[in-house]
Amino acid sequence: MKISTIRIYRIEGGGLRPVLVEIETDEGISGFGEAGVAYGYGAPALAGMLEDMAAQIIGRNASEIRMIWQDLYDQSFWAKGGGAITFAALSAIELALWDIKGKAANLPVHELLGGAMRSQVKLYANGWNHEHDDVVNWAKAAARPLADGFRSLKSYPFAHELLDGTFRHVSARAVDDGRFKRAVERVKALRAEVGPDIELMLDLSGGVADDQLIRFLDTCRDLDITWIEEPLDPFNLAGLSKVASRHAIPIAVGERVYGRAGFRNVLDTGAVSIVMPDIANCGGMFEAVQIAGMAETYNARVSPHNCASSLCSAASLSLCAAIPNAMNLEVYPYFSDANTYVQVLENPPEQAIGQDGTLQVNTMPGLGIAVDRKAIAPFLSHTIDA
Repeated sequence: MKISTIRIYRIEGGGLRPVLVEIETDEGISGFGEAGVAYGYGAPALAGMLEDMAAQIIGRNASEIRMIWQDLYDQSFWAKGGGAITFAALSAIELALWDIKGKAANLPVHELLGGAMRSQVKLYANGWNHEHDDVVNWAKAAARPLADGFRSLKSYPFAHELLDGTFRHVSARAVDDGRFKRAVERVKALRAEVGPDIELMLDLSGGVADDQLIRFLDTCRDLDITWIEEPLDPFNLAGLSKVASRHAIPIAVGERVYGRAGFRNVLDTGAVSIVMPDIANCGGMFEAVQIAGMAETYNARVSPHNCASSLCSAASLSLCAAIPNAMNLEVYPYFSDANTYVQVLENPPEQAIGQDGTLQVNTMPGLGIAVDRKAIAPFLSHTIDA
């Protein structure tokens, strides 16, 4: 089963820019993967990196996933040491190959990885209040995800929301007194709004320096916060132990950490309780499984980062099914509210969320995706043939 054609799609719409790769074999089986850099900068560079990598694997046996991964990792030169663009391209190709392997075997990917550990996966909602830049409405926006069945919510107390529904993280490691007080009041108002039984996670995106971080965490001490995400810049591993020693709130990190080696460095701090590999930029499905296994030996759980198209949601669902220490899965249930949003799947997981805030584990072959080829056709960027 040789790789015969590779197509790269640069999707754009709804404020996102997902990059998909389709790998087709000479037996007529196609698999899709996604590179997890759907926001921020990097989509054009990612398409170029995928084109470079595609040229190296045309004609190879599509079933040799590990060998292809290892060759791309070793021979790309820049993969060693991590990096979003290289690892996202590597992840996309690896996911597409797993999709092919599952379809060829007529089995879901999690069955190829040893079988499902659970029949459903707990979710948490993100992106439910980005259109509000105050305190009261920002907190009251929680009514929508709660009505939709979610029991876990994540938010960005320091972010500056814009009128178009997007937002900006903190710049230059500090906010003024007004925005600091607003962040504190937001969290207090949110807890009062949702009551004591809803899980709340706070993402700081490595935004503020120690003086404001310590004061903020002090205010959260009695609010039963499930985790503080990225309290420090991803480069500042040494600082994580200091934060953990001063505050009892669990720390979650990992969306900007790449490969097993990157997560080993995080776990070696002894400060992290939850790791958050993104299946579409950490190195792919098997890399994420290995990261989860390593995390288990450190007594840590896994909550995959997921902020891309519905294809990534489906792939992440397979990961959560396959690992023993899955905690919950991130979803953005309201991305499709944007008029220009491009839904790349005919069966998006976000449309199948139960009233208990869970998703049933996929039973379809491969990654469990039915790609909407008409929707993605206008975004074809490169085609590489044997």
